[in-house]
Amino acid sequence: MAASLSELHRLVETAGGAVVDTLSQCLPRYHAGTLIGSGKIQEIAAAARARQASTVVFDREISPAQQKALEAAIRAKILDRTRLILDIFARRARTSEGRLQVELAQLSYMLPRLTGAWRSYSQQVGGIGTRGPGERQLEYERRHIQFRIKHLRGELERVRSSRMVRRERRLAVPVPQVALIGYTNVGKSTLLNTLTAGIPQKDTRVPSFAKAARARLVYADDKLFATLDPTARRVRLPEGSWAVMTDTVGFIRRLPTTLIAAFRATLEEAVMADCLLVVADASASESEAQQAAVAETLGELGARDVAQVRLFNKVDLIDAQARRDLERRYPEAIFVSAATGEGVAQALAAVQETLSKRWLLRELELPQAMAFRRIEAIRSSSQVLSQTAVDDKIRFRLRLTAENWDRLQKKLAPAKENP
Repeated sequence: MAASLSELHRLVETAGGAVVDTLSQCLPRYHAGTLIGSGKIQEIAAAARARQASTVVFDREISPAQQKALEAAIRAKILDRTRLILDIFARRARTSEGRLQVELAQLSYMLPRLTGAWRSYSQQVGGIGTRGPGERQLEYERRHIQFRIKHLRGELERVRSSRMVRRERRLAVPVPQVALIGYTNVGKSTLLNTLTAGIPQKDTRVPSFAKAARARLVYADDKLFATLDPTARRVRLPEGSWAVMTDTVGFIRRLPTTLIAAFRATLEEAVMADCLLVVADASASESEAQQAAVAETLGELGARDVAQVRLFNKVDLIDAQARRDLERRYPEAIFVSAATGEGVAQALAAVQETLSKRWLLRELELPQAMAFRRIEAIRSSSQVLSQTAVDDKIRFRLRLTAENWDRLQKKLAPAKENP
């Protein structure tokens, strides 16, 4: 409970609020009408009045009827964890696709709560043979929101189709895809910056050759959900080949189902990837629970079977004993620090080893004249690691999938038969 409340505290701060008090209660069962008992409601109302708090946030999802009853009793704005996360997403979304996704999630959340929202607009409470103007306004708003939801789904379907076209084009390019996955605020964006620029983000002594890479850094901050929109960057692997690494939205425990549905097109980057770089926070007190939440969300997306490399970031923030404990519990994991660069080389080597199971290393030797004629076909289907002249032939070392290797062999077969 303490960890969940601490996370809620950070969510409130991320949304721009200030926490003035925290109350908790253990219940054998939740009250259907008000979630909590009448005594606790009175205690919360008194605390809100004493501290002049205008908003009360509950660390669980509240039904529309419960929200209405709590607002009437406490005389303050009532938010639940889902609404709070939706507000943060609305603040953080930058791209048009992200805004569409957030708006769809917000409207899906608001639709069943319209009764309470429009109560103050009704001039007639109602009765036999009467129907107040507020109720007609409510029906209008409901139809308007339903129409807007239908429109947003259509827009997102067009976005999804466009994304699929771009994804298919990207898959046709001989570059493996790696998705950065992890709980929110584990340092994925900082890690991507370190992998892209080759230097720690906090290092102010930027060499001249890295200035161009520094200009392509993604936004990173010590906040929950600092990054919502997926960002792809090209990362060089140890052997000289390249991979496209995509930073995705961070996960969180009890991630609202409306957000999972709305952001499915974005999160599909994880499903389509050749490898998942699953990042955990080594310094987090609830690291195991966070990793379980990530695994659960990956299962909902159908990405559990994608090859994974497990990383523990922020090892510079833990002591030697804590690190030894993690190394004993997770012997297959790699321990890195995106801030200092420690372990990044090992992480890239592990990614390369994982990708090599699908992206095969092959050698191809062709006469020079044929190699010059077929160089475009070779480069369009593979990554050329090296190109060496041996006598009157050219020897290529390639990284490519088995499917592309078969296609390349078929393309080169007629040329070999008729050099």
